[in-house]
Amino acid sequence: MSAMGELLAVCRVHQLLPDAGTVGITAIDKRPVEGRVRAGRYGLYADVQADRENHGGLEQAVYAYAAEDVAFWEPELGREIPPGLFGENLRTRGLDVSGALVGEQWRIGTVLLEVTQPRTPCATFARRLGSPPRWVRRFAEANRTGSYLRVVERGELGAGDAVEIVFRPSHGVSVADWFGTWNAGAPAFGATAELAAALRRSADDGEVRLSDEMDRRVSKALTRAV
Repeated sequence: MSAMGELLAVCRVHQLLPDAGTVGITAIDKRPVEGRVRAGRYGLYADVQADRENHGGLEQAVYAYAAEDVAFWEPELGREIPPGLFGENLRTRGLDVSGALVGEQWRIGTVLLEVTQPRTPCATFARRLGSPPRWVRRFAEANRTGSYLRVVERGELGAGDAVEIVFRPSHGVSVADWFGTWNAGAPAFGATAELAAALRRSADDGEVRLSDEMDRRVSKALTRAV
């Protein structure tokens, strides 16, 4: 298994900003950095998350967003979206990041990353962009969420590195598949349950390791279907 994309930028927190949310500050201000960047189990070295209840940790260590999805949003927002503006750590090209399979693995530099779950938009994200009308709903409905990743093997990466897909699980459930049906709610309970069943079988067979959040949602979807 080998498919290639390119890492356009590596972004870390530039500064903590005041925010109207419950935490009071946000680390969403990510900007590109030069040179090689080390990645450990909790993400890029020198990067931080202010709201650690909802962001970061082992299963959301790194957030990736594709230039192809950015190209969709720039005319929608009427502005340029430079790397990091969406809070992403990695800006890629030539890779379907929102369409990545849950459990898919990428080799970038000497780092091995594994796709865990979609990004769920929040009010902090909307405020970061100047609160475009209905932004949280628009972002969710477009189903171009990008992907969170866990760090399977520590190492270094940098802009210009190839992004090689080295493993794709057999269940066939993408981040976009899951988020689209889950976000649709009641009208998609049946479809969500089918995806959940495929993910559960894959996890039970040891093919993928579901994040805690995905595991809870998969269980909930299967319970609804009973």
